[in-house]
Amino acid sequence: MPLYPSLEDMVVDQMSQAQLQQPVVASGQTLPYPAASQPSLTSASAYPTLGEYMGLELSQDIIRANMPEYLPGQNAVAVPTISGGGGANMVAPISGNSLGLVRAQVSHGVRQVVLCKDKDGKIGLKVKAVNKGVFVCLVARGSPAALGGLRFGDQVLQINGENVAGFSSDKVHDILKNKTSVNNIVMVIRDRPFERTLTLHKDSTGHIGFQFKEGKITSIAVDSSAARNGLLIDHNLLEVNGQNVVGIKDKEIGNIILEGGQVVTITIIPTVVYTHIMKNMSSSVIKKLMDHSIPDV
Repeated sequence: MPLYPSLEDMVVDQMSQAQLQQPVVASGQTLPYPAASQPSLTSASAYPTLGEYMGLELSQDIIRANMPEYLPGQNAVAVPTISGGGGANMVAPISGNSLGLVRAQVSHGVRQVVLCKDKDGKIGLKVKAVNKGVFVCLVARGSPAALGGLRFGDQVLQINGENVAGFSSDKVHDILKNKTSVNNIVMVIRDRPFERTLTLHKDSTGHIGFQFKEGKITSIAVDSSAARNGLLIDHNLLEVNGQNVVGIKDKEIGNIILEGGQVVTITIIPTVVYTHIMKNMSSSVIKKLMDHSIPDV
């Protein structure tokens, strides 16, 4: 069964598949069985009701000029992703060309990271103990941790073969600072277990349908892409198109969303978990040190 990054992608793919399955009959011939009527593509919209559903005007000419791969006869774009159980395909007829979707993927899988300390003997990482687990709460920009791909909310499972479940934050910081060599610090990481991504589509006014204050989602617009795709209040924004926005002012986050293209993938975490991870974290330290760079793909 195909997976879709958004409800809009699913609708477009289903419509495309229905059009591809339309029986082709040679001129003057009739079908030996009754066929369901198919929507005509000569109308104003190539996908009936899509303009109303998404708040977009998608005529054949616009699609042909800008998105020819979405016309009948073309295959939907398959975006590879990684899941805990192995490889899988995510069908993304609208979102397939979105770099943000690729950058933001959360697999919840386990990976190994090998780090080296910088010239100051640091790896640029702070962690917080939550529910007997150890979670990344800060990755410094340009640090070995950032270069190694660690991200806010990653869970640290092992350091140099030692299980850290149940360890305090201070104990983990002490291990990293005093009990590891300069090179070959081997960490086992679970990819952001408390986080999930939602791919949202802007309407004709450029909105995706939610409001936030200090990074916390406070309200969701009725019949918006945010509502259709299951966004919830009492969650905090962590990333926009894969870019970390923790500690960034709301206005700046709004600008990142505004400039993020027609398809925007956001990464969220329940506020109750976010609050635990960020407890006693200095906002000035986050603003000064946190890696807010756009990840490479």
